Amino acid sequence: MDESRIRGIASRAMAEGRSALTELEGMEVLEAMGLETPRRLLVRSASEAGAAAAGFPGSKVVIKVVSAAILHKTEAGGVRIARNSPFEVAAAVADMEARFSGLGVEGYSINELVPFEPSLGREILVGFRLAPDFGPIVSFGFGGIYAEYMANVFRPGSATIFLSPATAGRELVERELSRNALQTILSGGLRGTEAAIGPGVLADLAMAFVRAAPILAKAGILEFEVNPFALTGTGGSARFVALDALAKLGPLPAGLALIDSPGGESRIANPKAEARPLAKLERLLKPSSAAIVGVSGKSVNNGRIILRNMLKNGFDPARIYVVKTDAAEIEGCRCVIDVASLPEKVDLFILVVPASSAPAVLAELVESDKAESVIVIPGGFEEKAGTETITGRMSAALERSRARGPTAGDASGGGPIIVGGNCLGILSAPGRYNTLFIPEHKLPRRAGAPDPVALVSQSGAFAITRLSKHPRLAPEYVVTCGNQMDATVGDFLERLAEDESIRVFAVYIEGFKPLDGEKILRACARITSSCRTVILYRAGRSEAGAAASASHTASIAGDYPVTRALFTQAGAIVAESLDEFDDALSAFTLLRGKERGGRRLGALSNAGFECVAAADNLGVLELASFAPKTKARLAAAFEKAGIGEIVDVHNPVDLTPMADDEAYEECFRAILDDPEVDCGLAGIVPLTAALHSLDSGPDYAGDLGREDGLAARYGRLMAQTTKPWVAVVDSGPLFDPLARALESRGVPTFRSADRALAALNLWSGPMGTCLP
Repeated sequence: MDESRIRGIASRAMAEGRSALTELEGMEVLEAMGLETPRRLLVRSASEAGAAAAGFPGSKVVIKVVSAAILHKTEAGGVRIARNSPFEVAAAVADMEARFSGLGVEGYSINELVPFEPSLGREILVGFRLAPDFGPIVSFGFGGIYAEYMANVFRPGSATIFLSPATAGRELVERELSRNALQTILSGGLRGTEAAIGPGVLADLAMAFVRAAPILAKAGILEFEVNPFALTGTGGSARFVALDALAKLGPLPAGLALIDSPGGESRIANPKAEARPLAKLERLLKPSSAAIVGVSGKSVNNGRIILRNMLKNGFDPARIYVVKTDAAEIEGCRCVIDVASLPEKVDLFILVVPASSAPAVLAELVESDKAESVIVIPGGFEEKAGTETITGRMSAALERSRARGPTAGDASGGGPIIVGGNCLGILSAPGRYNTLFIPEHKLPRRAGAPDPVALVSQSGAFAITRLSKHPRLAPEYVVTCGNQMDATVGDFLERLAEDESIRVFAVYIEGFKPLDGEKILRACARITSSCRTVILYRAGRSEAGAAASASHTASIAGDYPVTRALFTQAGAIVAESLDEFDDALSAFTLLRGKERGGRRLGALSNAGFECVAAADNLGVLELASFAPKTKARLAAAFEKAGIGEIVDVHNPVDLTPMADDEAYEECFRAILDDPEVDCGLAGIVPLTAALHSLDSGPDYAGDLGREDGLAARYGRLMAQTTKPWVAVVDSGPLFDPLARALESRGVPTFRSADRALAALNLWSGPMGTCLP
């Protein structure tokens, strides 16, 4: 890889004020990358062209106009195949001279005609672009006339692959290609076909672009596309040759800059992000002192709720200060009249005043150096038109503080790290505080030790609705970032990834700040490589969704297919819907500690349709064959329940509506005990009179809470077995209490068999035997 040559090509073009390279310059870049290009020669006029053609092999040559102003040459008539004779070559160039007169033409290239078969898979499109969120991105897929069609009709990853140099090594590239239709077609993977290329040829080509992508970006090449690389030759001599190259130049996207590293190498970075004192996230997540402004002295407002939460969670009241002019103490905590009167520099300052007052308070905090971190609750920052002047003083004060940075012997410089605005803040079990100002009776929190789960969400509302929908879940951390005016989702995920005790990371993103997508991607790869789980939902996918996201969190909307591909490669579970996110969260939190990796399913239900639905939605799972001992246990349980004459032993087991709670437990316990079964599904249609499944109502004394009822039996079974399994309650709202009772006992419970199987598929997915 000749980096200096690539830089030189781009810098000369930019010095001329051009926004694109010519095709000849693009070919030079490819040669500097170590890739093959056709033989070519530049001529200035038709009179030069005839004599020049004599040196080219073959009976035909390709003639192209050379102009940075004509990027799509074929459509403009700037590409011609001519017989390799002086007369015909000169005539073709003369025709182009007339056609493109006055368009800044530098000349005309005469090119070797590369022989290749223009069939599916023999033309490849490889591209690079510099994305503001993920940095350099490489795309790889079908080229020529097939490119757009194949990308539209194939499932994601089958036609086009997206790669990030941040995470894509040779092993990952080869794995992605093994799932790609190109590799299948070219390596003889179709019936009756022979391999057209040797092993590793496609991976070599992809890796050339992965290695070059950061170099291209630093050189000022924002986009670089080769369409096509043509496959020429056969067998061991088969190779890809670039036939066309399009490169666009320009300044780096807003927020990015080229920064020199201490070792002398330059890199693309977000200078504003790099100035953040991220070491202070530790003080933010585990503060020993705190202050709050915006606490009501007489009524219960959001500030008062936050203060009470902190005291309830065990925060030392002697280290909590309330900024308030008309009181000496509130809830046993000392009051001070203003920020300057704080008796110490606090680890955490919580700002709950109206948006109109917040910037002035924040500016005072920064100028007086009274806080290591700040949570800004109110909205109105950046995302609403007309607020620019409100944030002016605040931003200027923060920039001055960041410019000073930490000094020798004092790591507390650089100003505070700021969370928000427009957020609900943070719930930190280790930090003994909770700024999610929701009344406790509306969002009760499970008592006891927290779960090793971190919920990191750009949206505060998303976070609390997840907690409400998963009442048994008590995350160790809940972080809401709001509009990410300072600290980002990537900052928190990077920091929390260092905590090996956190096993599940649930992440909701509406948009990325510059290069934060790359930071999140690296953190995700680190987490999953240590056999931990990332569940990610990316909102703002459509144009309308991106606009809605930006309207309240000032997000930067990116390309969702790229987001999905890169995070899937990094090992994350990328949820396609909110339901899938919730289902994955249930499975990976409630099944934590169960055995993982096997795909042999044992299932039962008391409804025939549900047994069929289970068999129809297996996904990566397969129905287990029961061992003889299991068959005998099931047959004995059938006889005991009085259903032996109508129920056969097979998988899934159809218990019929006659099966009672005891039969449900004994049969499913037998299935899970089978060494041939790795995971289980228990379908419950609870309307039958044989089951204790109903809560009390106006006309009925409920039996749901009985210790010999199904919920209690299955709760004990979940606690006793090491195998993962899920339950289905496929009935209406009358049986919501049954579903809640099962979940409260640790049983992941879904309202249809297809959703239950989808969640179990995620659990049994590509992470193999990793234990979450």
